[in-house]
Amino acid sequence: MIFNKTTANSKPHPTPEQTPYAMLGGEDTVRKLANRFYDVMETAPQAAELYAIHPLPLDTIRQKFFQFLSGWLGGPPLFEQQYGHPRLRARHLPFPVDEKLRDQWMFCMDTALDEVVENKLLRDGIRQSIGQLASHMINC
Repeated sequence: MIFNKTTANSKPHPTPEQTPYAMLGGEDTVRKLANRFYDVMETAPQAAELYAIHPLPLDTIRQKFFQFLSGWLGGPPLFEQQYGHPRLRARHLPFPVDEKLRDQWMFCMDTALDEVVENKLLRDGIRQSIGQLASHMINC
């Protein structure tokens, strides 16, 4: 589960039966989120340094990111089925990830979340959880 804060008057939170993946609408929306993230990265001047370290074309990495998000959000574990455990920090160690790159990554994700995820509570929960994950990738 990617978030766990509950209050008496809050809207429904994810459960094993109603995962963030399901709350988003499943595969189509998760794929849209992953693709929008990379669309922003390709076009936003604010993400130029982040874009510069990615191998082109972005087709393969778009697909891998969709597969990762699918499992991370509680849907089918597509990435693990194909590649094994994500081991995100280890996979990112070859790249110098500092706060500036993390912020550029979060700019792309924040923009994608704002455009793709309609439910504010869900959007904010995903943003908080993925922000912690992005901060964990800092290695220099």
